[in-house]
Amino acid sequence: GENFDQSPLRRTFKSKVLAHYPQNIEWNPFDQDAVNMLCMPKGLSFRTQADNRDPQLHSFIITREDGSRTYGFVLTFYEEVTSKQICTAMQTLYQMHNAEQYSSVCASSSCSMDSLASSIDEGDATSLAKLQRYNSYDISRDTLYVSKCICLITPLPFMQACKKFLVQLYKAVTSQQPPPLPLESYIHNILYEVPLPPPGRSLKFYGVYEPIICQRPGPNELPLSDYPLREVFELLGLENLVQVFTCVLLEMQILLYSQ
Repeated sequence: GENFDQSPLRRTFKSKVLAHYPQNIEWNPFDQDAVNMLCMPKGLSFRTQADNRDPQLHSFIITREDGSRTYGFVLTFYEEVTSKQICTAMQTLYQMHNAEQYSSVCASSSCSMDSLASSIDEGDATSLAKLQRYNSYDISRDTLYVSKCICLITPLPFMQACKKFLVQLYKAVTSQQPPPLPLESYIHNILYEVPLPPPGRSLKFYGVYEPIICQRPGPNELPLSDYPLREVFELLGLENLVQVFTCVLLEMQILLYSQ
């Protein structure tokens, strides 16, 4: 509602949870609003074939009032919109947006389109045409895609294992060749048949295509931290990381701000 000045493909839309399994767990109730917001913090988004649609993975933590934590691992990807009604609605949104843009340009310039066009040199006109091409939607020419998430919610932060399982599940969904077993069997397996590894032990289980290993620290070891340190160095840089580490040792308050 607050981004109507953006073109329709750059806007974000309200998302919702399509399904979750199991339906209910007594010790870990499903918080639909929180999971929905954390899976798609920026909302539902649309793309066309001209945009980047590579899958992306992120994680989140839900901390409850009693201090208990639940970890979520999310793979966001784009799938083709098959509903003609949604494609038509997107075309209508663009027609409305272009009409508003045209009227605002005329109002601000108080001149004819001929004089406006003559004031733009050939290079700028080409750039403008390219920008409009990559920031437009034509139902007869473009393919519309919408964002979708698959998410695993776990009691411990097994990031690498969850990431590998989600990537394999995504490949099975998008592959031309179906996996050896129905998709539901792999989901049932990880939800009901794969146990947590005992403290200090490793567990190997099979995903869709390849085996996955997760390891749990022992009672006298540091808590599980399955996030790769390389990414921290890439995101923060060496100097910032040394500064953060110094602040930790000095017991200072640290605030990390990010999108």
